[in-house]
Amino acid sequence: MELRQLATFREVARTLSFTRTAEALNYAQSSVSAQIQELEEELDTLLFERLGRRIALTDAGARLVQYADKILALTDEAQIVVTNRDEPVGALTITAPESLCTYRLPAVLSRFRQQFPRIEMIFRPMGIRDDWERQLAEGMADAALVLLEPFQPASLMLEALRPEPIFVVTYPDHPLANCGQVKLTDFRAETMLLTEAGCAYRALFERSLQKAGVRPGTILEFHSVEAIKACTMSGMGLAVLPEVAVKAELAAGRLIVLPCTEAVLTMSTCLAWHKDKWLSPALRAFIQLTREVLCEENMLPINGYHRQEPALIG
Repeated sequence: MELRQLATFREVARTLSFTRTAEALNYAQSSVSAQIQELEEELDTLLFERLGRRIALTDAGARLVQYADKILALTDEAQIVVTNRDEPVGALTITAPESLCTYRLPAVLSRFRQQFPRIEMIFRPMGIRDDWERQLAEGMADAALVLLEPFQPASLMLEALRPEPIFVVTYPDHPLANCGQVKLTDFRAETMLLTEAGCAYRALFERSLQKAGVRPGTILEFHSVEAIKACTMSGMGLAVLPEVAVKAELAAGRLIVLPCTEAVLTMSTCLAWHKDKWLSPALRAFIQLTREVLCEENMLPINGYHRQEPALIG
């Protein structure tokens, strides 16, 4: 196997497109196809299924992605160490869930690209059920931004960069909108619009309901935060979402917060990486800049609701 083939394979696995891979790597599409074919012949196994104009990773291809990431990362490490280069270069693979992809990562990635243009950023969105700890342990990702209650896992480094209040919100004309403080028992007959099971802040809210012996009238489950917001604003019920995801709608009066002192919900945006991972100059730069950007944002008031100091653990 050649490093060039592995780099091409990894990009095809990421984009699931020979055309986009050719554009990203500045190859002819025929060259991309040829490299993948050579790799498949050498390994004597199919790495991609051809489904008409679409492709999908086979089981063998999915396993090879993990090794390709490790081999290419080790190659970058060797080049940096041998040449004594301190300037951050190479590739980084970052993963994060939808809410952080949309509302926290853009500020980080924008500044990172400005300061470190020679670092290739590979971004893998994280589904609700994706095992980000396994991705870090197996080298599939260099770092992860996650929204959770901070803890200290044995094999990972985890830093809580900023608190993330979780709000129960609804449309302005909802019957509970003029009640002032609400109680968990007020949610008994309500329709709740929630993220998928496995979402950390949904689980935190449901634990509060369980302790109070409350079961909502109906639960509607969505894959998308934006869909939850749209349906809540249209009058379908109540939603449980991070403040950062609804601050624009709150400011515009399209959504309102239902204050509930029985369920004060707070998660944290956390940055995680494997404790045994070699911190290349590129990864060190990403960690430091992410700390700076998110803690800097944390010092600013958000629509008058909160002004909190950064809390770091790890």
